[in-house]
Amino acid sequence: MNDLGAPGEAFSDDVILADVGRFLDELDPPPDDLVQRVQFALALEDLDVEVARWERMDNLAGVRGGGTGTITFTVSDLTVMINLTKMGKLHRIDGWLVPAGQYGVEVRVAEHGTKSTTADEGGRFVLDNVPRGTTQILVHLGDVSCRRTVVTPTVVL
Repeated sequence: MNDLGAPGEAFSDDVILADVGRFLDELDPPPDDLVQRVQFALALEDLDVEVARWERMDNLAGVRGGGTGTITFTVSDLTVMINLTKMGKLHRIDGWLVPAGQYGVEVRVAEHGTKSTTADEGGRFVLDNVPRGTTQILVHLGDVSCRRTVVTPTVVL
């Protein structure tokens, strides 16, 4: 008798699912840094944040190591557009907020901490020397007494 059993023999669900699991692990394993990415995203779990959704990605290459790329995120009444420019091992993020305003903007990069800036009255902001890694952008709207925070989905620079 071989590993497949006798001809015509029925296999239990557990055996079939175990074989499918081994097959998927071999052909399409999870990324090595999956646990770190999930932990990074969940680190904001205790904050009162709204998560923006992807609106448009003009050039995926900019997200995973090309020269430049534009990504737009939206949430109810806010649009965040960023342009990524690779500069050696670092990135420059040029961003625009609509509606425009002097809002606090923060970039979080896993294992590299955060950098902050303030958008100008036209909603424009720049974050220089952003390292590679799993990244999120947070926009802080309103003053301290009624602050609202919007966070983008993670991107890998």
